[in-house]
Amino acid sequence: MKPDVTLDILKQAILLEYRGKAFYTNAAESSKDPDVRNIFQIMAAEEDDHIRFLTEQLRHYREGGKFDFVEATSYENETITDEVITKSIVEKLSAVSFEAAAISLAIDMENRAITAYSERSAAATDPDEKKFYQWLAEWEQGHHLLLYQLDTELREKIWTDNNFWAF
Repeated sequence: MKPDVTLDILKQAILLEYRGKAFYTNAAESSKDPDVRNIFQIMAAEEDDHIRFLTEQLRHYREGGKFDFVEATSYENETITDEVITKSIVEKLSAVSFEAAAISLAIDMENRAITAYSERSAAATDPDEKKFYQWLAEWEQGHHLLLYQLDTELREKIWTDNNFWAF
């Protein structure tokens, strides 16, 4: 891709992360349960990490026309799923709660980020740029996994509570 297009894409990626942070911060502030609020606060903090990382990559790209993969390896895609999804959290959520709706919306938001980064990776002609956007897509998949597992646990709880299981 042309450098000006790459810079525009990086700026759009940073904006996407700011929007994610705002969403998670608002969800945390609106949540009534402290444990559920903590999930959204963790996700907002993760978005902060993404913003810092992408801003640093933007700086590297502006200065040298390339990404800093040394720094990228320090942000390995760690999943926080086991730390966040506990039986207590699932018990506190309700299918009709604000938090459940926020989780559903967040899944869609993470899906859009994964798709955007994957498409940018596919369109890139520079091998490092291609690798960079693929790496970002995989990073977002960690968030998606957390939210999807939480949504799945919630759905199964509701099905069990309402005898929706066929067996």
